Amino acid sequence: MKKGKVYIVGAGPGDAGLITLKGIRCLEKAEVVIYDHLVNPEILRHAHAEAQFLYAGKQGGDHTLSQDQINERLVSDAKAGKIVTRLKGGDPLIFGRGGEEAEVLARAGIAFEIVPGVTSAIAVPAYAGISLTQRGYTSTLAFVTGHEDRSKEGTDIDWKSLAGIGTVVFLMGVKNLPNIAAALIAHGKAAETPAALIRWGTTPEQRTVTAPLGGIAEAAEQAGIQPPAILVVGDVVSLRERLNWFEKLPLFGKGIVVTRPEAQAEGLGELLAAQGARVIFFPTIRVEPPADWSAVDEAIGRIETYSWIVFTSANGVDFFLKRLKERGRDLRDLKGVRIATIGPATAAKIGTLGLRVDLVPGRYLSEGVVEAFAGIDVAGKRVFLPRAEEARDVIPEGLRKMGATVDVATVYRTVPSDHNPEEILKPLREGGIDVLTFTSPSTLTNFLRIVGKGFCLPPAAKIACIGPITADAVRKAGLPVDILEERYTVEGLVEAIVRHFVDGGRE
Repeated sequence: MKKGKVYIVGAGPGDAGLITLKGIRCLEKAEVVIYDHLVNPEILRHAHAEAQFLYAGKQGGDHTLSQDQINERLVSDAKAGKIVTRLKGGDPLIFGRGGEEAEVLARAGIAFEIVPGVTSAIAVPAYAGISLTQRGYTSTLAFVTGHEDRSKEGTDIDWKSLAGIGTVVFLMGVKNLPNIAAALIAHGKAAETPAALIRWGTTPEQRTVTAPLGGIAEAAEQAGIQPPAILVVGDVVSLRERLNWFEKLPLFGKGIVVTRPEAQAEGLGELLAAQGARVIFFPTIRVEPPADWSAVDEAIGRIETYSWIVFTSANGVDFFLKRLKERGRDLRDLKGVRIATIGPATAAKIGTLGLRVDLVPGRYLSEGVVEAFAGIDVAGKRVFLPRAEEARDVIPEGLRKMGATVDVATVYRTVPSDHNPEEILKPLREGGIDVLTFTSPSTLTNFLRIVGKGFCLPPAAKIACIGPITADAVRKAGLPVDILEERYTVEGLVEAIVRHFVDGGRE
């Protein structure tokens, strides 16, 4: 029987990009993933598609699973020969009870590894512009739990010694904030000492309240700060005035919806997140192989007869090359065939395969492809166009007028996703969405199918599109186009969204 193993992994403080590479590898090979409340759901996308997920989080003292139940599940799954990844917020050994779980596994004779994570005690202040040990400010630092085990008698916290530490970071201390401030002041910490309370640190929902230690509890109450939050006490908090970088990102806190298929959504999502956006993935379509491969297979069978292959999307590249391999052929069979793409993104996809792209139009749309071929003699030549099931006929018609023989074959099709409309309608109603992005007419069409007839866009929400074809589809649906990217690239789309919020879209 296969031996099981448990990986106790720190998932980082909230930003999905702060999990370690080793943590991701542990997720990829896990058969069971047991995760906590503060783990960013985006991190779970790294897990194997067939992994079993078990939510074990607690919120406000409400436990989904008790610690004993979690321990039992870790042991039983590992004894059954499964690879288990126990995913914990921050670092598993910094007030994370990871050591307790490791002890249980050790007593049961279960193999385990502890994979450290980026602790919120360090990361959250950094994202709030607070350098915990800045030279000239302090040379001492302490991390303290904001609430001790209530079953204990007395306290383990040496408040007198703690009051003399230059920077003190309290984790999980929102509910006990008045008592923490009072205890520090009572034991010698000046009431005027700068303090900061940071909620949902490292995420686009981050909120920071600053005040002197003597007034931080009142300031937090007035701001309505709720857990999870971290308290930082010390002169280093004053650095925030100069070092606050995260909350100044141009799209900080903006809710932006990505409607692209999951396979292509990540790139756009990463670009938006890098500008501070709160990215909401709502793929409106799924990309699937065609119901009938016969036309593609016929083209592959005579691939050497083609002078050109024209790719109009990265999806077309992926599905065609996958079918080429399935038919017992490979890239060597494209020797002598010239390649054209509709734009730089598709060309970049080809480039990653080590193939040279011979033609990229100046305008990244079907009309631009036809224009680019105007100076090339294709009369009597055979051209292969592997594309989506539903596509405009601008390219084949244009090339045929030039005398080319054009074979068109469907290599993929788009179908509506099965998302619940309330996933997007609820945050729209509540004002949690600032921008809906559409990168193709099909993303719009299927979005409208999901949300149903009578969809009404809230006035505060904007629509951003790539290219005039998508923009025309949006307008025909009776919706406004507030942000338009003319260069047909996701990089350009993000730049256009940034311009919209930074300077109202003025060039």
